[in-house]
Amino acid sequence: MKISVSGIRGIFGKDLTLPDILKFSNNFSALIKSKKCVVATDTRPSGNVILKTVKDCLIESGIDVYDLGIAPTPIAFREARKYGAGIEITSSHNPIEWNGLKMIIDGKGLNEEQLHLVVGKQIHNKSKIGSEYFIKSNYINDVKKIIGKISGVPKITIDVGGGAAKTIVAKLLEEIGCDVITINDDLEKSSRGPDPTTNPLKDLISSTNGRDVGFAFDLDADRLVVVLNGKKMNPDVTLGLGVIKSLELGYKNFVFSQDTSISIEKYIKQKGGKVFRSKVGESNVSMKMLETKSQVGGEGSSGGFIFSDFNHCRDGILTSGLISSMILKDTFHDMLNFMEKYHIIRDKIECKLEHQDQVMKTIYKNLNERYNEIQTIDGIKVIVDENTWILIRKSNTEDIIRMSIESESLEKSRNIHQETKELIKQSYEQIN
Repeated sequence: MKISVSGIRGIFGKDLTLPDILKFSNNFSALIKSKKCVVATDTRPSGNVILKTVKDCLIESGIDVYDLGIAPTPIAFREARKYGAGIEITSSHNPIEWNGLKMIIDGKGLNEEQLHLVVGKQIHNKSKIGSEYFIKSNYINDVKKIIGKISGVPKITIDVGGGAAKTIVAKLLEEIGCDVITINDDLEKSSRGPDPTTNPLKDLISSTNGRDVGFAFDLDADRLVVVLNGKKMNPDVTLGLGVIKSLELGYKNFVFSQDTSISIEKYIKQKGGKVFRSKVGESNVSMKMLETKSQVGGEGSSGGFIFSDFNHCRDGILTSGLISSMILKDTFHDMLNFMEKYHIIRDKIECKLEHQDQVMKTIYKNLNERYNEIQTIDGIKVIVDENTWILIRKSNTEDIIRMSIESESLEKSRNIHQETKELIKQSYEQIN
């Protein structure tokens, strides 16, 4: 089971069971001051049984439950602002046999203190029985107020991967003026896995021939990957294109995770904006946004764009609308051309959990002897030069160490990637 402020996840029936769901839901109910909670699920086969369990537990704990049915995470976050709390039943981009809980308080993901309460000892939180309501979201109309009507009728193909995006994305894009084709809208017949950032998206690439853009979503629609001109774009491009619209709207302060492309930061600074960096993880970005009073942020590695005036989470649905509204503008291509000058490589190396701390210490010692500037906000980040960086992070939940490398030179990125990979392997071998 993976437990973090980003959510609780596991293989359902194996390391995430119904007793776990009952415990976490019951403990979460103690955090709900409004005594109201929105619930929703993505399209995973285990979603309905978990949804019923969550609802029954919350109602027994005195919470009024507002059921959205199958709905994406961004909609659950949006509605949780109104009701005070929310639970999305999803394991996001993880394999189909996984499932989990994303918990929301006052429109935001849990902080460390709240998470500790949820996964701690069982709380006896019984009061009067709550009630159950079935609701619909006004999400589409809320997004339309931000985007307005698009001119030019851009041609969009969307690949929902059989996920919850199928209930809303096509309708939104059509209502703002797009010509929309949907593929992979049935989970059982979908030709790809849940994570569009790692899947080659061959169906979407072939389906965008002669069309302006393609969008691929994960199962709960918080991640978005863009396909342009027959090519799957780096997930950082999603964030970069969202930034263009934000700059047009007058926003100046931005927060990005440590592994987000430096190209986006440089573009913003050229336009007079300011960039803050946070630890990797949606909740870490969101908390840093609150701290720095920034309305825009995100994670390049996950194709996640956060516009906090609308939602305190990655919102692939909103982002698809924002990008669609800019396809025919010069600034759209300006950002793409700017980002194409930089080359980012992400990789992972096997390393047992129990050895990761020692390996990281060895890596830090070696890198500290080679480079002058090292940051330890999250793992080890080396600033090689103004256009080149290395980030090495332990997993905490998996037997891997992650690394990201970026430079303005593809050859340089590849060379540093190989050098860093060898360094991590050698550091691991030294303690075995």
